[in-house]
Amino acid sequence: MSANTTDKPPAAADLPRRGGTVPGRAAGRPSGSRPRTSGWVEASMVLPALVVFVGLLVVPVGYAVYYSFTDYNGFPTQTPEIVGLDNYVRIFETADVRGSMVVTAVVAVAGSLAVNAAALCLALLLWRTTRFTAFARVVMFYPHVLSLIVVGFLWSAMLGPQGAVNSLLESLGSSPLPFLSDETWALATLIVVIAWAQFGVQLLIYLAGLQAVPAELLEASRMDGANRWQTFRHVTWPALAPSVTVALITSMISLLKTYDVVVSLTGGGPAGSTKTFAYQILAVEFPKRQVGLASAEAVVLILVAAILAFGVLALRRRHDEGAQA
Repeated sequence: MSANTTDKPPAAADLPRRGGTVPGRAAGRPSGSRPRTSGWVEASMVLPALVVFVGLLVVPVGYAVYYSFTDYNGFPTQTPEIVGLDNYVRIFETADVRGSMVVTAVVAVAGSLAVNAAALCLALLLWRTTRFTAFARVVMFYPHVLSLIVVGFLWSAMLGPQGAVNSLLESLGSSPLPFLSDETWALATLIVVIAWAQFGVQLLIYLAGLQAVPAELLEASRMDGANRWQTFRHVTWPALAPSVTVALITSMISLLKTYDVVVSLTGGGPAGSTKTFAYQILAVEFPKRQVGLASAEAVVLILVAAILAFGVLALRRRHDEGAQA
């Protein structure tokens, strides 16, 4: 009998049926694809955050845009009456509203410069981690933890006409200073107080940016004979560019909606010299039941904040492209 055997064709049971499945492959699912249930699991994880975002941001903004085109006093018994762009026209025709916009612009620009300058200088001083700098970072961040209402009351008690600072000046034989009673002084005081209360976040941003500066570049600049100013200008400052962009955007947006500290520090006075746009919306228009006008002002504030944020990002991107070219 010969040892060679004839190869037998595979049995029909061993062949995969047409439209059937290959052994080892899940039925109805192509190779390499994820289970269908994974998509539902991912969607269920995103859904709670999406509901909160839509409910607390998209819906209120949508209602604000709608009411900005109406004459509405906020009472459920009144049906909002469509008035078109009348509320937006009133914003630029009313002297008080225009004045509050100017004050907001001054606070946003001057306050942002003061906040970022103070935060950057302190970050450079507290760059190296020691016991003292670790304690100093906590102390510097502490004002940001306080409520702005509380901050306003504290500084009002110190800088008011009968406050601690003026009482000390009088006891020393000097005349009191009009921190909160003079229009120019009050606006400057407001900016300084806001800068003191809000520079903590920018300080952390700059500290994080400084920690990311390559130590090799700093060492190379010192070996090349560069002094501290040259090292900061040519090494540290370019490396801090992303941190500066983030710090500027966050500080400007925060200052555009300044309201709490105005209520507790100056009350918008004297003579409306510290009345910001947010204060005009919340403390003037809404108490007068001018919901349509207040909504239009809120929409304008949102648009200005968005334009500033995207403008800073665009300038930063253009600068990066020019540096790469």
